[in-house]
Amino acid sequence: MNKYILSIAIFGLVALFSSATTKPGVEVLRDGNFKELQGKRVGLITNPTGVDNNLKSTVDILHEAKGVKLVALYGPEHGVRGDVHAGDHVGNSVDPATGVKVYSLYGKTRKPTKEMLEGIDVLVYDIQDNGCRSFTFISTMGVAMEACAEYGKEFMVLDRPNPVGGTKVEGNLAEPKYISFVSQFAIPYLYGLTPGELAMMLNEEKMLTGGKQVKLTVIPMQGWTREMTFAQTGMPWVLPSPHIPQAESSLYYPVSGILGELGYVSIGVGYTLPFQLFCTKWINAEELSTAMNKLELPGMLFRPIHIKPFYSVGKGENLQGIQAYVTDKEVANLSLTQFYVMQEMARLYPTHKTFEHADTTRYNMFDKVCGSDQIRKRFSKNHSVADIKDYWNKDAEAFKAKSTKYYIYK
Repeated sequence: MNKYILSIAIFGLVALFSSATTKPGVEVLRDGNFKELQGKRVGLITNPTGVDNNLKSTVDILHEAKGVKLVALYGPEHGVRGDVHAGDHVGNSVDPATGVKVYSLYGKTRKPTKEMLEGIDVLVYDIQDNGCRSFTFISTMGVAMEACAEYGKEFMVLDRPNPVGGTKVEGNLAEPKYISFVSQFAIPYLYGLTPGELAMMLNEEKMLTGGKQVKLTVIPMQGWTREMTFAQTGMPWVLPSPHIPQAESSLYYPVSGILGELGYVSIGVGYTLPFQLFCTKWINAEELSTAMNKLELPGMLFRPIHIKPFYSVGKGENLQGIQAYVTDKEVANLSLTQFYVMQEMARLYPTHKTFEHADTTRYNMFDKVCGSDQIRKRFSKNHSVADIKDYWNKDAEAFKAKSTKYYIYK
């Protein structure tokens, strides 16, 4: 009886995902018998998020595909199998499941070298992103496209959803002086494109270094529309990094992630609610919650919370503050929320104004994530959102209009 119940449970789990309304690019590729890869030597950039709707790894799918020769794997931040901590270097190795050589793209080199690409005809990219410029996977994708253009290799993207949605665009373009691996391209902080759409735009608009262009193929999803939440796709969520455990976490990453670069308050990393919190020892939880709700920010609500982080900022200390709730992602300005919190903290606790007490050595990373030093400089004058709002929003509509021609999905 127990075995019977277990088999029903397993069947139900498989059925849940196999009946997903959205097929990722890897399933569409497989449904077409891998015709775009037939007879080719393939390199694959992926991580644990590269799976089909039954959680089978793209590594294994391509390794087993008839007529396809998987000859190399490339590990971004966290590694191909997800066994490397955030920010730690990824080393070269051999994948134990397939015996395929694994090259690191998050160690001494982040751009594939000529030697790394020898022996392949096409480099395939399959990673679930979180829709935010500062998440490093799209940087890996872009510099890999540059390398393929330089060394005459094809590039293919197996497309996946943008979990923040296909209409959400926020933030100024990253400025030339602040191009870095957390802002690799002149795109907004939230850019409203799938990885495949972004690859097309980078290629066609000659946004890759030196205006390079690569022979690009995008294998689109089936059944995805721009208004979808990730939950509506029916696809399983595999965490792309340790602090994005649920698809919903992608909505909160832009709510607090910029402030998190300062290490000034706990944003929930090190607790059970990563990117959803703003907590310190000197905040009064009820007071700040009331102040934030009085602002009546569209699509946002806040509640008081008391926590003791397990690690990171405030480890083992009793902290209090607020938990943010996104009630309507379409009308919320997700990325400006943290600046409103900084504004209200400065007003309520003037001896703790962010840019008068945060670690100045962390300003450089803050500016890189913002894509400009103007946000910090303008905000620090009065600790007021009014001083940065226009600058932060200045490029969003123009980018959205320009990027629409690369939309694959309605």
